[in-house]
Amino acid sequence: MSIMALAIQRGRSSAIVLAAGVITGSIIWGLLVGFGLATALLLWTNLLVMLKIIGGLYLLWLAYRASRSALSKDQIAHQLANSFGNSNIQLYLKGVAMHLTNPKAIFSWAATISVGLPNSPSTYDILTGLLGCFTLGVMVFFGYAVIFSTKMAQSIFMKTRRWFDGVLALIYGYAGVRLLLLKT
Repeated sequence: MSIMALAIQRGRSSAIVLAAGVITGSIIWGLLVGFGLATALLLWTNLLVMLKIIGGLYLLWLAYRASRSALSKDQIAHQLANSFGNSNIQLYLKGVAMHLTNPKAIFSWAATISVGLPNSPSTYDILTGLLGCFTLGVMVFFGYAVIFSTKMAQSIFMKTRRWFDGVLALIYGYAGVRLLLLKT
């Protein structure tokens, strides 16, 4: 959702940078899970609790920003997109942080790896599986950046900005509350 919102509001290049950060976070989690290091993280519940709290609070902050934008009648405000920062480094780091502070990413990767790999996978099996997942992630996340940065998507957004930001506020808020209430 963040990549889509940024693509619509600030364009393709900003969304691609944010997507690159999300993909980097995904690569980190994928490698950790693929080589068994995530199992140690899952056992160290204090780290997961901290990640859950940080991720939940960040999502609630995004919900607050989106709700402020939805309530604003100013079509040029774009408050949500501005909350991501202005420089490419800030956008990239936000993408990495969004993905690394999301404990659901660990569980998603753990499920993907456990289903997709044999019981005793070789390094080749792990790297091949991860390469497939990373390729799919690149296609999806960069695809969002490209599709939602088109003139048609931006035109539709300008007509429905308040509704779009309202829906984003609800989704971010729901996800943030769910993440904070998730038992580890």
